[in-house]
Amino acid sequence: MSDKQAVQPAAQDAAPAWQPPRMVPARAVPADDSSMQVEEIRAKIYPRSVTGVFAKWRIILVIVTQAIFYGLPWVQWGGRQAVLFDLTERKFYLFGIVLWPQDVFYLAIILIISAYGLFLFTALAGRLFCGYACPQTVYTEIFMWIERKVEGDRVARIRLDESAMSLRKFRIKATKHLLWILIAWWTGSTFIGYFSPIRELGTELFRFELSFWQWFWMVFYSFATWGNAGFLRESVCKYMCPYARFQSVMVDKDTFVVTYDRIRGEPRGRRSKKTIPSQVGLGDCVDCTICVQVCPTGIDIRDGLQYMCIGCGACIDACDQVMDKMNYPRGLIRYTSESGMLDRLDNKQARKRLFKPRIYVYIGLLSIFIIGLVVSLSMRTPLRVDIVRDRGVLGREVPGGLIENVYRIQIINMSEKDQNFAVKAVSRDIPAVTVLAGDDNSQQIAVPAFSNQWIPIVIRVPVEGSAKGLHPLTLLIENTDKTADKLSVEQDTTFFVPH
Repeated sequence: MSDKQAVQPAAQDAAPAWQPPRMVPARAVPADDSSMQVEEIRAKIYPRSVTGVFAKWRIILVIVTQAIFYGLPWVQWGGRQAVLFDLTERKFYLFGIVLWPQDVFYLAIILIISAYGLFLFTALAGRLFCGYACPQTVYTEIFMWIERKVEGDRVARIRLDESAMSLRKFRIKATKHLLWILIAWWTGSTFIGYFSPIRELGTELFRFELSFWQWFWMVFYSFATWGNAGFLRESVCKYMCPYARFQSVMVDKDTFVVTYDRIRGEPRGRRSKKTIPSQVGLGDCVDCTICVQVCPTGIDIRDGLQYMCIGCGACIDACDQVMDKMNYPRGLIRYTSESGMLDRLDNKQARKRLFKPRIYVYIGLLSIFIIGLVVSLSMRTPLRVDIVRDRGVLGREVPGGLIENVYRIQIINMSEKDQNFAVKAVSRDIPAVTVLAGDDNSQQIAVPAFSNQWIPIVIRVPVEGSAKGLHPLTLLIENTDKTADKLSVEQDTTFFVPH
């Protein structure tokens, strides 16, 4: 017996005590029937086009997300690409911020923020992100729009696929795939533009001067876009996406999800527009199946909440149009919670139940990490220094009655201006410390903007008055350009006086 058949008897009662099924499969397939399972996966879905409030929001999100994705690499900031993840130079440019390998801490914080944001969003609205902003959904929407423009709506596409191969069918299919490939190639090229300067990339592309790995990732990402959005589509959401699997542990009866009101809709059945449902023992659902026809993953939302539902709201738009034609109230399928539907709450009342202790915990932790990240970035100094002692010679006596230690110092200039730095040394234990910096022993170290340099430095102290052993030493590195913002870093090390 299928899930749908199992639900039907309960639908006849339409009693308030009924508990709707949650996270059930769209269609039950016997575990031992492998042929039916394969057929279920291979079956092509032909979503019907739909208009409405949620369809408009999907279009808006497609436009906004793709405007950001395709346009951001072309934005310039201070004479360079504003957003560039330069793996070769190991520098990430984010507008006025430059992150180095030493800044992996910020990456960890961003990942934590993303995780808590995902938990919070899912606890509040289920898979709403999947339906409106997920790249898989966005590119599938773009490819399906092209498909509808080239092949026609649902019925026309079904007839075209069922027809024998002909010159007309070949021309239509070839046109569709050519447009798909152009979009996919543009997407792959833009993706590479986040890791290589996109203006230079365009010139190198037309001259066929790209490196092997640039070609590889461009082709790979283009092929992935073409395959995922053009062929796999809902299979990615249903069988490949891990988010679909673990979302069930983050939603509860108060989470807002796409919900079919069984109490109002059952028992379903076809009828004329003039029929009064209560007089013939029917609910408001006319069993038109349009909610199934518009679903991009091919599920029947009337079977209950399913992990394959991406929360796009297409079934809501479709059902509302049918309700309008039948002169029934809208909202037979709507965004609400399970408890809101069972307790017959309006959206305002249902939203009040959303905010429970775990939601406040998510919000609190998310706020702490976001504030911490912002404060840390705002207080972050664009100067970083690393010091490495010369392990070959810890300390040695040189002519002139002096003892010297040799170090290598890395100065990282993360500001947008070329800087000159001076190095000073201070110690409470040893007097008259002298610093010789650079190959020419000058006191000025020039470091270009967004770069780093390893500089050898020699520190000398008089033998007389210097006790043997290790002594704490503080190096002060500061810029000498009076017109620039003051940059200075103190770094502790040790000075060794040999026996």
